[in-house]
Amino acid sequence: NCTASQEEEFNWLLKEEVHSVLKQLQDVLKEASRRFSMPTPGYESQQKQENFILGSSTMDQVKGVLTLQGEALTQADINLKIAKSSQVLHFQFREDKLWKLQQIQDARNHVNQALQLLGSHDENYHFKTGAEVNKLMDAVMLQLTRARNRLTTPASMTLPELATSGLMKMFTPPMPGDVMVNFYINLSKLCLTVYQLHVLPTNTVKNFKPAGSSVLHNPGAMFELNNNRFEVSHVHKVECVVPWLNDTLVFFTISLQLCQQLKDKISVFSSFWNYRPF
Repeated sequence: NCTASQEEEFNWLLKEEVHSVLKQLQDVLKEASRRFSMPTPGYESQQKQENFILGSSTMDQVKGVLTLQGEALTQADINLKIAKSSQVLHFQFREDKLWKLQQIQDARNHVNQALQLLGSHDENYHFKTGAEVNKLMDAVMLQLTRARNRLTTPASMTLPELATSGLMKMFTPPMPGDVMVNFYINLSKLCLTVYQLHVLPTNTVKNFKPAGSSVLHNPGAMFELNNNRFEVSHVHKVECVVPWLNDTLVFFTISLQLCQQLKDKISVFSSFWNYRPF
């Protein structure tokens, strides 16, 4: 069914080329992993802190300065211009508080799991079948797809979940009852959303319909909390690109392509698998 030269080529693929691809994958993913914990220049044990300015045009009613250190927001400084009164509210994190961005934490864990899988076969290991290589590639691709999905799909939340989230207790002065905030990652962007609310009078003729779960709620969305009914009156969303998150997304794409290319090469020999001893 196959020529001796094909068999030789397939053996070479299993013995040499697979390891060369595993090495490339490890190099790319180590770079990705490094991005999640960049050290401060000169202080190698300390993670680098970076400030991001969100919303700076004069049109923006919200301006935020967020300090990101790896997966944690260590400071957030938010100014909110109230439309009606032209009053400016100012909030920042209390000194003792930081906010973990679960999306970044999870993505990093998935990258490290992919690296563990790749490291489980050293260069002396001899893959015996194409199926064995495919199984490893599928496992690595699953971790990489999960890592990417964590950064591209922020969590959906209901308005009562936002109102009662730990984030609302992080600020000084405390957030007033008619303002809510949320932070999340979307692709390579760090996003801040500020919601302004008003209480619906108990005798309101409006049809009350509580909103479901969403990443971003729109004006007019309603919810009930502690026997009060609220409506979102204004939504302000500002965002800023985090360059190293952009790098990691590129690394995920390159790694997924490397895995797929190796699987494609093996499938060329698939007619031949059935004749390989296990």
